[in-house]
Amino acid sequence: MDPSGLKLNFWENGPKPGQFYSFPGSSLAPGCGPIKHTLNPMVTGTSVLGVKFTGGVIIAADMLGSYGSLARFRNISRLMKVNDTTILGASGDYADYQYMKQIIEQMVYIKINAQLVILYFSSFLGYVDKLGVAYEAPTVATGFGAYLAQPLMREVVENKVEITKDEARALIERCLKVLYYRDARSYNRHEIAIVTEEGVEIVGPMSCETNWEIAHMVSGFE
Repeated sequence: MDPSGLKLNFWENGPKPGQFYSFPGSSLAPGCGPIKHTLNPMVTGTSVLGVKFTGGVIIAADMLGSYGSLARFRNISRLMKVNDTTILGASGDYADYQYMKQIIEQMVYIKINAQLVILYFSSFLGYVDKLGVAYEAPTVATGFGAYLAQPLMREVVENKVEITKDEARALIERCLKVLYYRDARSYNRHEIAIVTEEGVEIVGPMSCETNWEIAHMVSGFE
């Protein structure tokens, strides 16, 4: 009771000295379910491109981490070397990629300690998304690249019986340039990862030579 005679229901049956007050309608007990840190991606990466050539695989991705439409982080890698025969690239939520990278590195460490030997007999280029959709293909593109770069890569690969390493790299660099021109979430700074029987090589950062002489002819988007 306060001096005015009103009952203070809020503090009724309050905590003992040295303890915390448990507010009505709330529970301080830890939940048993998974912890949700975020429901929406915060920092994202755009397209990852991949081409299978004779004797190996090449993948590439730019180094931009977008915070919404803001080009926030301009020097982050989205390619990783898993082992001497495997490379990985990721687009979408960068936090998911970081988490997946930690898991893969731990798995590789465990396999090394167990002296497990895995043999690969042929080149393999595959795709898997967050829903579990997975497939193998001679060319792979994610993000905006699935619309712009994939047709360009298929045009070259499907019209040739074999494609060399140099041809695959030239094709990837051409597609990266097209994406930089057309994709607002891309950036002219990228890495290229190549895996062959000799091992894994990650090249970069590097940039494409661009030409904006016809930019003044583009109108209607001001």
